[in-house]
Amino acid sequence: MPSPEAPVAAVILAAGGAKRMGQLKQLLPLNGQPMVRQVTEAVCATGLAQMVAVVGARADDVRRALAGLPVEIIVNEAWPEGMSSSLRAGLRALRPDIRAVLVILADQPALTPTLLRALVDRYRATGAPLIAPFYHGRRGNPVLFDRSLLPELLAVTGDQGGREVIARHQEEMERINVDDPAVLLDVDTAQDLEKARGFHRP
Repeated sequence: MPSPEAPVAAVILAAGGAKRMGQLKQLLPLNGQPMVRQVTEAVCATGLAQMVAVVGARADDVRRALAGLPVEIIVNEAWPEGMSSSLRAGLRALRPDIRAVLVILADQPALTPTLLRALVDRYRATGAPLIAPFYHGRRGNPVLFDRSLLPELLAVTGDQGGREVIARHQEEMERINVDDPAVLLDVDTAQDLEKARGFHRP
């Protein structure tokens, strides 16, 4: 069982080229700032032990969008190979003392510090290898992974994050039911972006 102070990290995946969107969605304006900055500010407000942002496409522009925030920037030159390459780059940057990691998608702009803290608190209380939010029975993001699952995450290939690992460990997953549809929203289209603008982050 982890201690109440078990160090938890976040890896923010912000390297993709956003082919479906037609433009780099990480830099799209949302509430007066680039979407990736809004996501990262929510993560920073959570008070995690380590925060890593993985950039790739237009790396310098994304880095500038994150200027002044207490995140470590990792450049993934292999980002065209898919999300798994960015996940590996972020996980390899974690400190040895980190006990668990939140994998954050840079296109989930409506995430709240309250939700992220709830995932961390549940992990510290239960020690479950996976913690995930569910809205009306549907699993959302982000998902928290215990360090014991890092070898499996590092072995993932292609354009996916932790779906394979989550599928293998569903029976061990700790579910948090939330009344927040933001956990299901990621931005792949202009319509998704309009939905995101309808959410108000506390």
